[in-house]
Amino acid sequence: MAESFQALRKVLMAKAREGVEIRILYDDAGCIGFLNPRFIKYMESMGIQCRVFNPIMPVLNIFMNNRDHRKITVIDGKVAYTGGYNLADEYFNITHPYGQWKDSGIRFEGDAVQTATILFLEMWNALREQDVDIEKYLPVYPYKAKEQGFFALYGDSPLDKEPVGENVYMNLLRHAKKYIYFTTPYLILSDEMTRELTGAAKRGVDVRIITPGIPDKKTIFQVTKSYYPQLLKHGVKIYEYTPGFMHEKQCICDGEIVVVGTINLDFRSLYLHFENAALFCGYEAVSHVKEDFDALFPICKDMSKEPSERTRRLRLSQLILRLFSPLM
Repeated sequence: MAESFQALRKVLMAKAREGVEIRILYDDAGCIGFLNPRFIKYMESMGIQCRVFNPIMPVLNIFMNNRDHRKITVIDGKVAYTGGYNLADEYFNITHPYGQWKDSGIRFEGDAVQTATILFLEMWNALREQDVDIEKYLPVYPYKAKEQGFFALYGDSPLDKEPVGENVYMNLLRHAKKYIYFTTPYLILSDEMTRELTGAAKRGVDVRIITPGIPDKKTIFQVTKSYYPQLLKHGVKIYEYTPGFMHEKQCICDGEIVVVGTINLDFRSLYLHFENAALFCGYEAVSHVKEDFDALFPICKDMSKEPSERTRRLRLSQLILRLFSPLM
């Protein structure tokens, strides 16, 4: 995150000197090799509060699997951002370890910003409570929407036994009439999700999934590819983003409903991580997402037209890897 964070750090330090309250929360497992305790001490010396979610301990702890995968920025309770972006150089194509990096995010205002604030504070106070009264972080501003639509920001937690992220995707699949498109960096599916994807394709819905052309994790990519044959067999179309790594977590259904957020089509996102996403319809932004998909397909490889290269040994290795898919 060296270069990508430098400009942001200067702004944060300047705002801290002005008296603005600034908090940075990051997941420890996701920052291994990039950040160390000195980062927290340095930022706090500049007046910026920092916390590590779920610090890695050298002991067996099942909660270590429950990572904070949410990406939320809230400013003054007026404006919020979410999407797939982390603060690392490759996300902004400063470096290219996996070719061209493709990602997306959204900016929003209005009542949903309060939800973003609550989702952030939920994680901030998860391990050490600080905010007893959060009302001061939920100001009510006069706001007039520029468009008439529906927007819902939601969080997903592995602790409430309610797979919200997966339920949203499956409900869209059940109600899709013409088409439904997904982008995801990883494709490691439950039986329920597989049935919904193939079921929609069987009843004539154009179901498409875009995965990376250049993987960031080769082992997990092999697991991803192990799902191709069954999906392709039942009419689901799979595309690989040939320019590089696809990190977007997007879905569009019938040109009417869009989901943008942090939730991958894999076990970790759907069952183990703390996640968030926004579902919206009736806004001009829906057409922007459709345009994004339309621009992607011509530069992707259509895997339904590719000859199968799976040798018996490769199929066996992929099947063995899939035994560990709930942990990937």
